[in-house]
Amino acid sequence: MLIRPEAEGDEAAIRQVTEAAFAVAEHRSGTEAAIVEGLRAAGRLTLSLVAVAGGEVIGHVAFSPVTVGGEEVGWFGLGPLSVRPERQGEGVGSALVREGLARLRRAGAAGCVVLGDPGYYRRFGFEADPALTFAGVPAAYFMRLVIAGAAPAGAVVYQPAFYQA
Repeated sequence: MLIRPEAEGDEAAIRQVTEAAFAVAEHRSGTEAAIVEGLRAAGRLTLSLVAVAGGEVIGHVAFSPVTVGGEEVGWFGLGPLSVRPERQGEGVGSALVREGLARLRRAGAAGCVVLGDPGYYRRFGFEADPALTFAGVPAAYFMRLVIAGAAPAGAVVYQPAFYQA
């Protein structure tokens, strides 16, 4: 398996993987593929990685800037994370997250937030932080990972694509 940045021409495969992955996801909005496309169109898809096996895109992860307390503070949101249903449980998603976080570190990011299953994301160092909030979700499912400096405090807002999709 190869993990690489999204390239021109990957868009349709990313949409297909995202739609397939979330079709079987317990918690889904049905807008995940549109979120990725909205981020791309707005130029706010900071990091978009694909996992490729046998010449086929089998997974994708997106990272985009978030604001904390109304300010851009060098923090990013992880998601959506998608893996083809028949390839889930093989470590594809974990490899995408690890590579994405490593690239954020090298780029000088201060931190990352994720809305997801604590049992899954804790393995990467994510943890709930009552000082960092995201409206409308149980606090245990909104987590942060400090990469550099101290964790900020305040309400987190994702890119508009998350709310318009």
